[in-house]
Order: sequence, then C-alpha cells, then structure tokens
Amino acid sequence: MTRPTTLPNDRDMSTPERHGAPVTVTIDGFEITVPKGTSVLRAAAEGGIQIPKLCATDSIEAFGSCRLCVVEIEGKRGTPSSCTTPVAEGMVVRTQTEKVKKIRKGVMELYISDHPLDCLTCSANNDCELQDMAGMVGLRDVRYKPANGNGLANHFTPREASGEANALYIPKDESNPYFTYDPSKCIVCSRCVRACEEVQGTFALTIEGKGFDSRVSPGMGSNDFLSSDCVSCGACVQACPTATLQEKSVDKLGTPERAVVTTCAYCGVGCSFKAELNGDELVRMVPYRDGKANRGHSCVKGRFAWGYANHKDRILNPMIRDTIDEPWREVSWQEAIGFAAARLRSLQERHGQKSIGVITSSRCTNEETFLVQKLARAVFGNNNTDTCARVCHSPTGYGLGQTFGTSAGTQDFDSVEASDVVIVIGANPTDGHPVFASRLKKRLRQGAKLIVIDPRRIDLVRSPHIRASHHLALRPGTNVAVVTALSHVIVTEGLFDETYIRERCDWDEFQDYAAFVSEDRHSPEAVETLTGVPAEELRGAARLFATGGNGAIYYGLGVTEHSQGSTTVMGIANLAMLTGNVGRKGVGVNPLRGQNNVQGSCDMGSFPHELPGYRHVKLPEVRKIFEDAWGVPIDPEPGLRIPNMLDAAVDGSFKGLYCQGEDILQSDPDTHHVAAGLAAMECVIVHDLFLNETANYAHVFLPGSTFLEKDGTFTNAERRINRVRKVMAPKNGYADWEVTQLLANAMGGRWTYQHPAEIMEEIAATTPSFANVTYDLLEEKGSVQWPCNDTKPEGTPLMHVDGFVRGKGRFIVTEYLATDEKTGPRFPLLLTTGRILSQYNVGAQTRRTDNVVWHEADVLEIHPHDAEQRGVAEGDWVRLASRSGETTLKAKITDRVSPGVVYTTFHHPDTQANVVTTDFSDWATNCPEYKVTAVQIAPSNGPSDWQEDYAAQAERARRIVHAAE
Repeated sequence: MTRPTTLPNDRDMSTPERHGAPVTVTIDGFEITVPKGTSVLRAAAEGGIQIPKLCATDSIEAFGSCRLCVVEIEGKRGTPSSCTTPVAEGMVVRTQTEKVKKIRKGVMELYISDHPLDCLTCSANNDCELQDMAGMVGLRDVRYKPANGNGLANHFTPREASGEANALYIPKDESNPYFTYDPSKCIVCSRCVRACEEVQGTFALTIEGKGFDSRVSPGMGSNDFLSSDCVSCGACVQACPTATLQEKSVDKLGTPERAVVTTCAYCGVGCSFKAELNGDELVRMVPYRDGKANRGHSCVKGRFAWGYANHKDRILNPMIRDTIDEPWREVSWQEAIGFAAARLRSLQERHGQKSIGVITSSRCTNEETFLVQKLARAVFGNNNTDTCARVCHSPTGYGLGQTFGTSAGTQDFDSVEASDVVIVIGANPTDGHPVFASRLKKRLRQGAKLIVIDPRRIDLVRSPHIRASHHLALRPGTNVAVVTALSHVIVTEGLFDETYIRERCDWDEFQDYAAFVSEDRHSPEAVETLTGVPAEELRGAARLFATGGNGAIYYGLGVTEHSQGSTTVMGIANLAMLTGNVGRKGVGVNPLRGQNNVQGSCDMGSFPHELPGYRHVKLPEVRKIFEDAWGVPIDPEPGLRIPNMLDAAVDGSFKGLYCQGEDILQSDPDTHHVAAGLAAMECVIVHDLFLNETANYAHVFLPGSTFLEKDGTFTNAERRINRVRKVMAPKNGYADWEVTQLLANAMGGRWTYQHPAEIMEEIAATTPSFANVTYDLLEEKGSVQWPCNDTKPEGTPLMHVDGFVRGKGRFIVTEYLATDEKTGPRFPLLLTTGRILSQYNVGAQTRRTDNVVWHEADVLEIHPHDAEQRGVAEGDWVRLASRSGETTLKAKITDRVSPGVVYTTFHHPDTQANVVTTDFSDWATNCPEYKVTAVQIAPSNGPSDWQEDYAAQAERARRIVHAAE
C-alpha cells in the first residue's frame, strides 16, 4: 500500500464555501457556475483562475482590507474587492485589465515598502504569501527607496527620532514555546485576529495602533503571547501569510518539502493533519483543510505537542527481567518475544487456560486493537480482554445499546451547525475536545442556546461572546435525579413530542416511563435539596430544551464515570426521544469520547463479553463467523473485566497480562489495589512508548511505535473511520501490530499479515458495521462513518434517521440510587476529577513536550469558603485524603467549584490522584466512579510518605542494564 502523493481539496479557496442556488458568471471569458453567495474571488478559484490576495483565506469571512484582489465588473463603477463581492447571475468579471494590474502593483509596493527585505534568510522563504503575491503582480522594483539600510522606505521615521513604537522596533516575542511573533513582518492583514475570533473563538488578539504603527497585539499592551488568553491552537499561525507568526520548528528545521495526511492521536475528535517533513524529519503538523472532523482547525496538543515521539525517555529496545526487583536487561526482539511467550504458556499449563489475558489500547489503531483481542480469543483460548473504555465510556455502549440499539453517538460534528439548543452535561469541551468546542462556540455566537449541567463552572458557562442560558451546578453523583427532573417538567407540562414518540418509540413503554417521571418525587422542587439545583433554574432549562428547536445533547465522563453511569446515559436517551430530538441534523445524543480510538477499541471487540461489532460471545452464530475465519474454537463464556483481572490476581488465579498502550496503574481507580494486583502476577508484559507507571510491575517491556510510525485507522467520537498513515519508519523497528503478531506466532498463532490493509479486510469480513470499509474507499472518500455496508456503502453520518436500529426506541425507567460513597464528619467534601487543555489523559505524551509550561503539576481547586475554614491559602500544599488513600498537591483557590466540592486533574504520576478514588463502579459495566469521592483536605508540609515511597519504588523499577554493559 503506497502513500498518496496528492492532497485533494487542500487548496486555499480564498473565501468560505456557500450553499445557495447555482449562479453562472463569466470571469475572463470563462463561464463558471457556483452557489449563490459565493464571492467572485472564490468563483475564480473554482474555475482555476487565481486572483492575487493577502487578507482573504477560506477559513474566515472576507474582510476586504488588502485591496490586492480588486477586479473590474461590467456595469459596476470602480474596482471592487473580489473577496467581498458576491456573484450574480450573468455577471461579467475581468481580473487582468491594465487598470487592476496597476492598482495591485501599487498596493504591493506599499506593503513591501514597510516590510523587511530579508527573504533569503527568512524562515518563511518559499512559504510566504507576500513573496508569492509580489511575484504574481510582477513587482520587480519599489519606487520608495529604503533608508538607513533597514529595508524600509524613506518616508518612515525611526522610533528613536519620532518617539513612536513602530512595529519594526518591537522585539520578537518568543514567549510561546511553539511559535514566534515578529512585529516587523506584520502586514496588518488581520487574518490572525479574525482566525482567533471566527475559528477558535478565543478573542485573544487585536490590532493596536494606527497607520504604520499598527500591529497585532495579544490582548493588553503589556502581554506577550504566553501570558495572554491565547490557547496556542495555531489558527493564527496557520492564517498568517508572512513570517510574522511562525512555528519555531520551521525556523530550526527549514521549510518542509513533502506532506503526508494522517490523524491526530490525542482526543476523540479525530482531527486530520498534514505531517509536513524534510526527508523523514517531521517539521510541523498542519490541520488538513479537508479533514471532516476538524475542518482545518486544531488545538495545542495535535498542532504542536508531537515532540514526545523523539523524547529521550522513549524506550527503543526490548527489555526483560525475572522479577520486578531486578533492573531491566536490554535484549533482542527474538529473546524478548521468546521470553514472554514461554512465560505465558507456562502459566497456562500450571494455572489453566484462563489465567492470562490482555488489555487493548484506545491509542492504537483499529487494526492493532483487533489483533490484541484476537490474541486472547484465538491464541490464549479465552475471552479475557478489556480496554480503557471500561473506565470511561462503557456505560455509553450499554445505555445507548439498550435504548437506541447501537453503542455510539448519533451525529457527525457538522450537525452542531444546525442545533438551536445544546445541553452539555458532564463534559468540558474547551479542555477535553477543544476543536469541537470551537465549532460549538461559533454556533452559540450565531444565536443557539446553551444549557450546562456540571458541578464546576466550565469555560462554556461564561467566556467571550458566549454565555450559557442555564448552568445547573448539580452536586456530584446526582446526574440521574437532575435528568429525570428535566423529563418530569417536559411530561407534566405537556412539552413532549407525542407524534414522534408514537411513530418512532414504543408507546406502551413511554406511558410507563411518563407515569414514573410524573411522580411528585421527581419534580425539580422535590430534588432541589438533593441536587443543589434551584427548581426554577431546572424548570427553565427543561422548557428551553423542549421548545427551543433542534436540541442536541453532548456528554462526557462526568456522566459515565458514576455508579449510575449507565442509568444516566439511558436518561439522556429518554430525554432526546421525549422531545423528538434523534434522527436529523442538529439534534441527537453525542458522547464526547476521551481518547483518539476509544470508539474503535470498543468496535473491535475489546470487551470480554462481546466479539467485534458488539455481538455477544454466547451467540453460536456469531462465534461461527470468527471460528471459520480464524480456524479455532471460541470460548462461549465471557472473560474477565479489568477489575476482575486485578481481583483474581490478588486471589492467585490470574497470573499473566499483555497490556498494550495503557497505563492502568495511573489511570484506573484505587491505585493501591491496582498495584497489588499487578505485583501478584508472574508475567506482566507492557507494550508502550515509555516506562510508564504500570511498567514498574512488568517483567517484559516491548517498545511501541507512535502514530507517526504506522499505517492503520482510528474511529473517532462521531464513528468516523480515519486513515492513519506512516510518516516515518518505526524507531523501534516494528509497528505495534507487528509486535502483537510476533507474540501470537511465538505462541503458535501462525499469522501472516503483511500490512494493516489485510487486517481491515478481515475486520470487514467479520464485522457488519465495517462490511464495506477498505483502504481504497478511505483513500477515495477521505473518511467514512460506520455503519458502512451494502445499505450505506459510503457510510452513515446521521444514525436513526428513518427508525432506530433496534426498531422502536425504548424508554427505560431511571430510578435514582445514591452512591454508596457518602460524605460524613471525617470526609465532608466531594472530589471530582477531569482534564485540562494542555495535558492529555495520564500525561505520558504531553508531559514530554513543552506543554508543561502551562500545566507542570496537578493542583486541587478549592472554593474560598472551604479553604478559609481549613486555613488553606493559594499555592499551599494540602493533604487530600479519602477512605482509599491520600496524596498531597498544591491548592488553587477558585469559585469555579461550589462549596463542598473540590476538583483536580490526573495528568501527573507524582500526584497519583487515583490513589484516593474508590472501587465503586457502574452497576452495569464496572465503569469506576471517579467523579464522586468523599474526601477531606488539610494543610500539609509537602509530599506524603506514600508519594515519597512510590517515587523511590518507581526509580528502582526503572533501572536499565544496557546491552553494551
């Protein structure tokens, strides 16, 4: 399989696309048909006619400031800007008359007169629109001669003489770790300012000053880029037509000369990027214009935080040790694989076939995940396979499967552009899914209404130019009560969509559900004391969602990581069906998946009770499909989930684990119990990039490959299957799928895959929702959304359009049951956890990049009232203790959290926030209850004894005896 040599649809079309009725115009004698509302500039580009421009780009609305794109239009006076002039039927345009050419050349002379002429040494040389446009208009000389040797025209008076702070003399701002700002090269086109406003929605940039003294400013005059509101998404850098805003990597490594389109390996948005290289050296990641998930936008992680691939901590040689007390020994791949296979076989011989298992990765590709669960079922001979979705979105699979009949979100991300009312519950998109958040904020600025249900005041509640209509700041653990109360208002006030329910849902089940939610005990007034949400606020939110037009619900781990996570998901599905908000654009139920391929890891059969495609392993007709394909019998009994594996290890019956790309010691709850389970195993194989926390207890370490070093596919939160393309050769010698195949064959598997495309062929042959998926189709379409089969050969952007997958939508009674985790005199506060923009999950990747400049340690957010009661000040060390354990971290005093609630992230292993979380979990799926932990805080002198002991143990566990030694 060869890489594509062209990048389709990646040309800048000058102004945004429109979707009106067709209009035909004549440009330079050529008839061109485009949608009504299209600019003349874009129409020309569509017809292959390039008009010079500087201030226009297709990611932002036309501005008309540079005056370089002027044209003549028959019947119109003057020379209008083609970027701001819409086409009209029969319009005749001339782009190359002597008049417009003279104007353009004069305009370009003015730009060049106020711009350094250091093109040969400029980092944007050969990648500069100003340079390109100067050549395009035929500018060969500038009438305004430079003075003082500074490359500027003689009309300019230096700051020393005039007292003015001209941009030329403002020093370059290098405060941001990833890009520089050079005011001397700014042409004040405002593209960066408009990108920050229109694309990102942060409003961090402005233009200050007048005339030749005007420049871009990151907020207040004293701010630099690092201290400003800039979130380093890169939209301004991408929009800049000169080297004013430039990646430091380009300055260091040179202008890239080739590009490969691939998919980001961070969150579940699944952004498409061009990996731009010189030879095999990655220079920069640029968001791909035709990426259907991100539409040419990015965040700080995907855009800039890829340096971990070359970090010194990365392990590139296999390692083994007999016991975890010994240092690691570097060995060959053959010896490491042989050592691992022999140990696993020995364990099965001594302790039984079901004494070993696997954990698949939500960071690896679909193809790699498919092989890991196949390893368990076809080689180990059991169903002991699980994945990190167990600890994040397993309730999504169960809840949506029960109500709608399919275990995934209903919409594509484009759908939000048609939403009128949006509920965001238990999610923080600006930090966890920032590219989607930018699209949501854009829709909110256009007039859509927002309801936030979250115990914490997230940025979406109030930030520049957006404000939530309702913020239901519920007490952690009361999601079910709040969602049921919303339904109570809708049912008792007759706001439900009866026609939709009768046509699309089970009417009898609806009547039972309506009777249940209508009970007085579910009214907003009755649950106010329990949830902490004012009754009138909750009633207002319910009425808005039921009557406000297209209603969409987006939710995250704040919904699923509860003892009633599955119940809340079913309650959300009830709310959507109740209001008729499933099955068209602008509506739906949309889980915001945490990791890049957590959806794919579920699709590929990573759970112990389900084969690929969410089909239960007990069904003989399903097992037969895989038995025929694999030539081995499939165990009909479900295997062990991750918590069961750990329990069984402590009990002595589970002895061996192959863990690919997952750090369960840092990410799973009740760290002490996880450590005890790992320590009890006799063969732990960690397959990863770095010696992570789980590797402290490992006997075999198999070096992993980054997303830049492999071919395959990821499936994002909207069910979009996106290609991952090899950008460079694996630094460890093998892609991850090849390592799994080596282990399988060492244990008698006889696998013969030559390329991931062959694995996808097997997936398509055995998994109905992937039936028509091929690499050729993905090359042709860019991406597709499953189900992609004979009925929907090009994929399914919107689910449940003509009916639910299960037939009739199913209303399910959602009884609220309080968690067993209770506050009390010893532990009076509730801890909830989440993520932050600059860091990702357990931080293994982002902590090894310059992103640490924004978040170098986890902190504990405490309300001022709670802090004052305990004598805690900003920045103090505090002891955070629960019934499970304790840790220490520094305090951040903020009213983002309510009194009685504290909040922290889990990105840094030296904090190990999960040492305090409990082993309580969702009743249906065992998803841990990270979001509700009873805790107490008190002043502390620094790291706890446990943290110091843990750090010492980790240091001992990471000793390496290199092969040369």
